Amino acid sequence: MYEVNYHRATSVEEAAALFAKAGDAKFVAGGQTLIPTMKQHLAAPSDLVDLRHITALKGITVSGGQVTIGAGTTHAEVAGSAQLRSACAAICDLAGHIGDPAVRHMGTLGGSIANNDPAADYPAAMVALNAAIRTNKRTLAAEDFFTGLFETALEADEIIVSVSFQAPAKCAYAKFPNPASRYAMAGVFVARGTDGSVRVGVTGAGSSGVFRHSGMERALAANWSTGALDNVSVDENMMLSDIHGDAAYRANLVKVMAKRAVAAAG
Repeated sequence: MYEVNYHRATSVEEAAALFAKAGDAKFVAGGQTLIPTMKQHLAAPSDLVDLRHITALKGITVSGGQVTIGAGTTHAEVAGSAQLRSACAAICDLAGHIGDPAVRHMGTLGGSIANNDPAADYPAAMVALNAAIRTNKRTLAAEDFFTGLFETALEADEIIVSVSFQAPAKCAYAKFPNPASRYAMAGVFVARGTDGSVRVGVTGAGSSGVFRHSGMERALAANWSTGALDNVSVDENMMLSDIHGDAAYRANLVKVMAKRAVAAAG
């Protein structure tokens, strides 16, 4: 490590002010990505502005089917919320399978989506649930928020405050995890709205990060069943290819995970 100035913010406004006064600052939430990156000397911010102690960024509320989750809420808190499970059990199950207990008790929803790792789980849920992502400056639709591998529409001094979505009639998430990291080699979140509309978010497999699969959405809107996906193709040209699996392998995984998610949703 190297010398860095640490600031503990107690409010979103204070965090923004501390960031503005610093030289080359970074916000840190759970620190599950930034701190290891700093240890490897792949990032060298002059200042860290810690968001973990901001009460306004924590908590889960469910009201009339409308779900709001604070950006500072940990994966363990998402997984363990009985109130959230009654409205959208799939996102609780998703959070409960992120990393290991240490990661789940430190990592936060806001930190995960701000980092937008192409193999992270939450982005698929945010896209499939048509979530609104609120920052200290504006509100963005999930599809507009995620812009590429490790890239989002966030400005450097922008802080995610919360995410919100309407609980769907049915939803589920299925992923094929890398056995070492537990990151998704392919993860699919399916959601059917109360109006019958369907959204499918795919993570871990796309060469440009999280994406919606329109073919699966059309097939499932017409017939909500695993069989509806039999004749839907997944374009290998859109898939990642690396030492863990080539494009053809990941394309097949996407289809398999989609079927598993639909089966789990019921």
